[in-house]
Amino acid sequence: MSDTVMNKAQWVEVLRAAGLDEDAMRRWHREFEARYPEAHQSLLEWLGISAEEITRIRAL
Repeated sequence: MSDTVMNKAQWVEVLRAAGLDEDAMRRWHREFEARYPEAHQSLLEWLGISAEEITRIRAL
């Protein structure tokens, strides 16, 4: 059984509903990575994102 209670699509849906477009989501990831890299990694894993995609996201 997975510990994931929310997936990537749901997370993106929430961010979009809050008014974030693609550029804003990239800025959000950059800030999260810069300030709290371990927590960023944990969130991406919690969302069930693959290791390859996590690497790509964190490299932004």
